[in-house]
Amino acid sequence: MFEFKAVINTTDGEILEDRIYVKEKKCLSGVTAVFVDALIKPKYGSNRKGTIHPDKGVCIDVCFDGKIKGIMANYRCDEFWCNPAFLENMSDIPDETQLLIVEQENGRFIVVVPVLNDRYKNVIVGKSENTFTVREFSWYDGLYDMSGLSFVYAFGENPHMLVECCVKEALKILNNGTRHISERRYPEVLEYLGWCTWDSMQIKVCEEGILEKCEEFKEKNVPVKWAMIDDMWAEVREFYDEEYNSFREMVDLMYSSTMYHFEADPRRFPKGLKSCINKVKRYGLDVGIWHPTTGYWRGITPEGEAYRQLSKYLIETEDNMLVPDWHSDKSYKYYKTMHDFFRKCGVDFIKIDNQSMTRRFYKGLAPIGKIAKEFHDGMEASVGEHFDNAMINCMGMGSEDIWSRTVSPVSRCSGDFQPENKEWFKKHILQCAYNSILQGQFYWCDWDMWWTDDGQAMKNSLMRAISGGPIYVSDMIGRSNPEFFEPLVLDDGSILRCDRPCTPAKDCITVDCTKNKKAFKLQNIAGEYGIMTLLNIDENGSAVTAKVSSDDIEGLEAQEYAVYEHFSRELRILKHGEWFDIELSTPDEYRLYIFAPIKEGFAVIGRTDKFISPKTVEYVCDEKIVLKEKGECAYVKDGVLCFGEGG
Repeated sequence: MFEFKAVINTTDGEILEDRIYVKEKKCLSGVTAVFVDALIKPKYGSNRKGTIHPDKGVCIDVCFDGKIKGIMANYRCDEFWCNPAFLENMSDIPDETQLLIVEQENGRFIVVVPVLNDRYKNVIVGKSENTFTVREFSWYDGLYDMSGLSFVYAFGENPHMLVECCVKEALKILNNGTRHISERRYPEVLEYLGWCTWDSMQIKVCEEGILEKCEEFKEKNVPVKWAMIDDMWAEVREFYDEEYNSFREMVDLMYSSTMYHFEADPRRFPKGLKSCINKVKRYGLDVGIWHPTTGYWRGITPEGEAYRQLSKYLIETEDNMLVPDWHSDKSYKYYKTMHDFFRKCGVDFIKIDNQSMTRRFYKGLAPIGKIAKEFHDGMEASVGEHFDNAMINCMGMGSEDIWSRTVSPVSRCSGDFQPENKEWFKKHILQCAYNSILQGQFYWCDWDMWWTDDGQAMKNSLMRAISGGPIYVSDMIGRSNPEFFEPLVLDDGSILRCDRPCTPAKDCITVDCTKNKKAFKLQNIAGEYGIMTLLNIDENGSAVTAKVSSDDIEGLEAQEYAVYEHFSRELRILKHGEWFDIELSTPDEYRLYIFAPIKEGFAVIGRTDKFISPKTVEYVCDEKIVLKEKGECAYVKDGVLCFGEGG
């Protein structure tokens, strides 16, 4: 189905076609693995010293002879994050595409997944209407050879299954210890509702404010069970006596500042980090701590206590920043030094930011595949030792990060939350959902914090409910609205969490729902139940329509479903293969459907006041419904929707 043409770009300007071989291997899963072998040696008796170019590397043109209906390219839009691009032909595929899904006119899909191998990084970029290029490069000048997996691809009718098969097959071939999500363990602490200091206090985070917020949660009976102390709690002396008049000025200050010490700043935490954490824990909360890979955004100052303790594990960059050494032994000791201190202070879990910084700080020191794996191995070894792998990875959506983390279970999948911004909301939802198609093969996806007093609080709440990942807010002091927490959790603060990362429905995969008057459909599961949310994200605010069917949700197998809409309490009975039409007239309309399997005329919906209602059910026996907590329960008997109190 594919035809290949490959060339090697060298540092002395030559383009070689006769020193490279592209080999395909058909796997039992139906996935095809593509390997590249190349060997450049200086010609005998010549003065040529060219190596494989560190940026241009090897280019494999891949030609597809078929009719294209639509394309979704998930590409790296900046240093840290990815976006979806919806295209009509392959020439427009953005550079650094990390997942390519092509829908054909015949209804079948092509999925292409470039990988990071032990030395080289692979990405996709468009070339012509029916041709894309896989670019393989190392960011290192000094390699004469290349041998290994470049990308995997598969054809079929189910794009989600194709992506899963491709990733699993690639991980098997790479055999570098990186695990599929099915082999990772979700952190217990993140099964509960949380709060993060970032939007609330930003870099003016302080003990007084944290404790005031804890007291507010107590007074309002909000069952928050953990707090994340975010950017920047540590001692950063460039902050002292500095004023800023805008968010942009604050960010400029952050990005120009260094960490003096990883003890809490004495002006904002007068008795230190441990004292503050002990006080927070008196409210019954676990505590997480945020820190970037680099100490602070501009590294570590040589004048401080942090440098004294960490200097043996640092390197100096070209622009004179001091950042952690990437070698696994040095990386591990760097993180261990800080994590030892955090653990002694009572920290329960960690969030590590600024992870996709490899190109900035380590380019040219060794092949990217080697650097990324060693750096993450050291980081994860310390997190595993100190926090039982309970970590949120952040600002790390480069493939060198996604394919290199061995066991850490959770990763952010979008840029920062922006309150009171409807246009941003559309971009954010697209980013989270489409990034989760690939990232969700490795991690539970964190859709970021949100506000309960934002004008779109209900939609933001609903999106976190269906995300399958952690749920936490960044409400400012005095501004938490308990009503928006209630549909998400039980009384003990435990999240009613879906079973896997949320992704778009099949018929939205290659379609830009901001432009085509189609409702955006997001799907997930909760046990044998299907969960679906429909949104109107049309850029002009026009009405949108959709067909709703159990076929839209991956993994549903029953022959008949009771389909219950949460907000309207409407019920429809659908057999396998049937559908119904809906219209969302404005961007303020949205739907949440629960697909409950009907067995012998009986189906249980669960608590009507909770979004993921199936998760409120403890068990069902002979049509007796036992709930985890008492409340109004919906169920269906012989096609009739009924309500009662679950036992």
